[in-house]
Amino acid sequence: MALLEVSGERFRVEVTGPEGAPPLILSHSLGCTLGMWDEVVPLFAGRRLVRYDARGHGESAAPDQVYSMGDLGRDVLAIMDRLHLATADFCGLSLGGMVGQWLALNAPQRLTRLILSNTTAHAGPTRFWDHRIKAVRKDGTGPIADSVIDSWFTPELKAQRPARVAEVRAMVTGTRPSGYMGTSAAMRDMDFRTDVARIATQTLVIVSDGDRSTPPAWGEAIAAAIPGAKLARLPGGHLSAMEQPEAFVRTVSAFLG
Repeated sequence: MALLEVSGERFRVEVTGPEGAPPLILSHSLGCTLGMWDEVVPLFAGRRLVRYDARGHGESAAPDQVYSMGDLGRDVLAIMDRLHLATADFCGLSLGGMVGQWLALNAPQRLTRLILSNTTAHAGPTRFWDHRIKAVRKDGTGPIADSVIDSWFTPELKAQRPARVAEVRAMVTGTRPSGYMGTSAAMRDMDFRTDVARIATQTLVIVSDGDRSTPPAWGEAIAAAIPGAKLARLPGGHLSAMEQPEAFVRTVSAFLG
């Protein structure tokens, strides 16, 4: 794990797996860190995995300003450049899937294949995000953490793995308000509903039956719009890579070949 200077800013990046193996970039959800992927890392045998804390999260740069999805996408391209990766497979969950859509629309030559998991092409009404930004500006991320966790995890997972759920809650409360607000603005302002039909990268969309943050219909709409996209359905809640790691890796690996 390393803190890399990328385009004059600091990003926490972790690269694991055999050198020379096909690279797969993993991009996390709003309010999480690269630790969101801990369950799946040991299961991706034979792949070069690149995880990073997105702008505004974990140990990466968190400037106090409005971010755009382009800012977050260009961060990925800069990290790839810093790691000398001309191309890579990209797997993004929730926020990460929104970044993946931006990349496929604006830098398709850098992607070999694309996995969009538990995500959407439009993150809901502006007033929701404005209210969320106002609440975080006033009181930080602590007061919203319980409602976020409740929307992410099924009751079964919360009962079976309370320690892991507590770790994820700590990711949310540990996210700097500047980063959470800046990223929320990027999600508020994003609308790829018309544009996704132009995505030509080979794409897999993953939805989860019990996902209350990005309901299955939202992912199904993306899969229907992208020419040739494949759709996979998993049980469980929003953070499918954490809740169903074996099924998640099996699904992604089958797509990647």
